[in-house]
Amino acid sequence: MAPIFGPRPDNNWDNLKVGANGPPIYTEQGWLMLYHGVDEEKVYRLGVCLLDLENPSRVINRPTEPIFWPEELWELRGDVPNVVFSCANPVVEGTVYVYYGGGDHVIGLATCRLDELLDFARHAE
Repeated sequence: MAPIFGPRPDNNWDNLKVGANGPPIYTEQGWLMLYHGVDEEKVYRLGVCLLDLENPSRVINRPTEPIFWPEELWELRGDVPNVVFSCANPVVEGTVYVYYGGGDHVIGLATCRLDELLDFARHAE
């Protein structure tokens, strides 16, 4: 096995480490993958990237901005503060349901439209 991508030293939110979240989502434009990134202050944020359908080791686009970050008190405080970390992202009737841990002590749910997330993954810089 070989890494697909790693931390971006020149980016402000995923410059320390990155890791996969739930399974990639099949779309006609490519595999939509949510991942988490950690910065030097140990803040966990969620990002998204688009991988090639035929060769998922090829990144089509990886926006420089995160899609989700700790904001709520229960995400900012907890067993491990400043953490949002997802492990599941099922799609139901065009909506992505992102189940995530907040502060490493509660489970939260965030939702977004699949088409909007895909558009961001395809076109954001």
